[in-house]
Amino acid sequence: MSRPHVKFFDLGLSDYKKTWDYQTELFDENIAIKIANRKESDIALHQITKNYLIFCEHPHVYTLGKSGSEANLLVNEAILKQQNAQYYKINRGGDITYHGPGQLVAYPIFDLESYFFTDIHKYMRALEEAVILTIGEYGLKGERAEGLTGVWLDGGKANARKICAMGVKSSRWVTMHGLALNIDTDMSYFNNIVPCGIEDKSVTSLSKELGRKVSMDEVKEKLKINLANVFDFEYNED
Repeated sequence: MSRPHVKFFDLGLSDYKKTWDYQTELFDENIAIKIANRKESDIALHQITKNYLIFCEHPHVYTLGKSGSEANLLVNEAILKQQNAQYYKINRGGDITYHGPGQLVAYPIFDLESYFFTDIHKYMRALEEAVILTIGEYGLKGERAEGLTGVWLDGGKANARKICAMGVKSSRWVTMHGLALNIDTDMSYFNNIVPCGIEDKSVTSLSKELGRKVSMDEVKEKLKINLANVFDFEYNED
């Protein structure tokens, strides 16, 4: 059996709303195909869904997931405007998080049912594993924290620090949204929120932990490879 194929896009620095709309377009196309296929009894007439992986960075923006509380945004609209930051309520799981330059955001639009597995818990753990492998290449021991999503350093200790946040949406086993890995991020922007609604833990970045600047392109390549290995897919060449 051949490995699933994934179309990769690197959008560079990309406006959050524009990227969200693009994700939604790809997501909705897959959903429409799956609905049409279920109505069509002739398998020969079934259309094929596609898998995508988007990498990007965003200008300063805060996003609040469906299960989040607006109380975790600690500044008002005037301060957001002063800091040139946007704010959106969005349709992923999780609470509030920050995206900005120096942070690698990955959005997989995968048809889990047709190509991978039907288990969202397993999907989240696989995303975490790809990040753990990636930061491990820099000598950092990424961990999972019990009952929490994302990737942590010193996860079970008082000084636990989150280096990668995650939040996804899934419908008919098609995914969107994804993960945000802090590489060379301006961490001061996290002071405006209670990150992921967790008050007793801090956030960190690859550069902060290593005490040096880290190449975004280098991390992108490592994460791209690790995602393919963990999910056992290959990238479309066209």
